[in-house]
Amino acid sequence: MDTLKFHDMTLTWLDGGVTSLDGGAMFGVVPKPLWSKKYPVNDKNQIECACEPILIQYEGKNYLIDSGVGFNKLTEKQLRNFGVTEESSILQSLEKLNLSAEDIDFILMTHLHFDHAGGLTRWEGDVLVPTFPNAKIYTTEIEWDEMRNPNIRSRNTYWKENWEPVQHQVETFNDSIVVAPGLEMIHTGGHSNGHAIIKFTQNGETLLHMADIMPTHAHQNPLWVLAYDDYPMTSVFAKERLMKEALANGYKFIFYHDAYYRMIQWDESGKEIVDSLKRSKEAYIQFI
Repeated sequence: MDTLKFHDMTLTWLDGGVTSLDGGAMFGVVPKPLWSKKYPVNDKNQIECACEPILIQYEGKNYLIDSGVGFNKLTEKQLRNFGVTEESSILQSLEKLNLSAEDIDFILMTHLHFDHAGGLTRWEGDVLVPTFPNAKIYTTEIEWDEMRNPNIRSRNTYWKENWEPVQHQVETFNDSIVVAPGLEMIHTGGHSNGHAIIKFTQNGETLLHMADIMPTHAHQNPLWVLAYDDYPMTSVFAKERLMKEALANGYKFIFYHDAYYRMIQWDESGKEIVDSLKRSKEAYIQFI
């Protein structure tokens, strides 16, 4: 497991599953000759997307960003369609850190699509129960409302088995919420109407977790948004504003989906990488 020390915070990436999604869907209207130079693709036109929650250990508390795809939650058809090459083994990851599911205090949900929320519940016999029974789960009110009442498009990713068992643990917010000193969730919309990013601030330095408005390092360009985005222009404007702020102030970025980088920092121009942490786990899909 990869670990990043950010002042008083320790970030560790857990094994939450791996999907292989259509490259055209993941890069929207961007031509393949452009995006394939920045992110490798296989002969099925799929790119690799890790689904790896980030454990934050800070001031004696354990925070988790998103929850992975879950284990034994997807049908054979779903496993095939989403190109799932690994399901979640988060509990085993926690065991390696001498932690259990009961030790997780807070879960910061950037949004509630299946590949982020699937790990919130698990099977106990033939009953779905909360995976992290002692955790308070934060999400935007907009996201929580849509999760429970999806529309004709979003019902394909907002599933009752991922929310019904944990509804008593959920606490919602609107524009933003400071979960702990230097740890803030901020609503952006775009990828989903209730999508949020996470901002870490410590000793004058900042980490940004852009979640799915910038799922990988290759999505740095504000115009490179997903065909999966429900409100793509909202994604564009949010990312444009955040990237301008981040590059001017030397922010670093961390990722949930990137199969190659955990953290990356660009220079002010956004063209040169000045610091990075590569994912130590070898990706299934490599540059040819």
